[in-house]
Amino acid sequence: MISVNICSPTPDMAAPWDDLVRRASSNVFMNPVALTVANETGFARVQVLLAWDSAGPGRLVGIWAFQVRRISPLWPALLEALPYNYAFLSNPVVDPAYVGEVIPAFLSAIRDSSLLPKVISLKSLDAEAPSFEMLVNALKEQGSTRLRLTESTRPFATPDVGVKRSGSTRKKLRQDWNRLSGAGAVDIVNNRAPDTREAFETFLKLEAASWKGARGTALLCNAADATFARQMVAALAERGNASVALLRVDGRAIAAQVLMYCGTTAYTWKTAFSSDYAKYSPGALLIDRITDDLFSSAGVAEIDSCSYEGSFMAQLWAGRRKMADLLIDVGPGKSLAFSLEAIRQRGYDQLRRLRDRIRTGAVPAVPKSKKVSFAAHR
Repeated sequence: MISVNICSPTPDMAAPWDDLVRRASSNVFMNPVALTVANETGFARVQVLLAWDSAGPGRLVGIWAFQVRRISPLWPALLEALPYNYAFLSNPVVDPAYVGEVIPAFLSAIRDSSLLPKVISLKSLDAEAPSFEMLVNALKEQGSTRLRLTESTRPFATPDVGVKRSGSTRKKLRQDWNRLSGAGAVDIVNNRAPDTREAFETFLKLEAASWKGARGTALLCNAADATFARQMVAALAERGNASVALLRVDGRAIAAQVLMYCGTTAYTWKTAFSSDYAKYSPGALLIDRITDDLFSSAGVAEIDSCSYEGSFMAQLWAGRRKMADLLIDVGPGKSLAFSLEAIRQRGYDQLRRLRDRIRTGAVPAVPKSKKVSFAAHR
């Protein structure tokens, strides 16, 4: 029998979590230490569903975390399965021996709760994970309203499939490495140690000095984001679940890659590099070298890019993972809250695609002198 309890994340979930991830699917963003930081700093209002095998020794067999979000005071609340900003995977972590029982139990627990919203936004779902097929089947069986918003692929790498070993990209990487080596003594460090604060501060400074800082999207551009990220990475690193890899020239870091770990999966969470060395492609060089280092180390069987199809990692890795965004309503019938959220998300996706097309030149931007003033035509 499966019992599900709903609670706020706490540090004492760490031991059952460690036991679960030795058997279960991987999602580092569901790690209770990260969830606890998000909740305690007020960065997100997190609720956790814990599934237990109540017929056995009370073993944890599933965990699924959500943030409760409200777009505005007048907008209906919803559950977001990316449990905090800067999370990139929505899938629950479930023991494969129990997935057929746990997923329906999770949905029923949300439906029966008087405290949780019934509309759930499921962005960045791994559509190849066993939990995805079971989720779709459970939604059909329970008669829940669902809408598949988008489908995409994500760069992914394994030791056997995924890393490009030949071609123009590989040739350019060799050339860039050789040219960079001519600029000084080049090395890469990635100490998976309990204390990564100095290395993470190096990453933060590189990111803030980059185009992300200029656009205001670097972590240091927002005090709350920076506080959360510092505490989360520190908490994960203390348990061996995060590290910061640095590419250095004569001891000076010119690129940084924040890595996270869960089970046998490594996650390339955040990348930054110095614009002074942009002609050497330092970010790509670091990812390329660290990929081989991770696979040669014990315990890493796959690397999730946490990125999108058009990212530079797609040029380095041939492997792809199918991803999907779903919007579901586990309440009775289709609610007004579901309809409003569907309209909002579809509109947002259309605007984002238009923005991307304008940036790539597929659609010419409207000159300022040609823009229409709607205020003058009311």
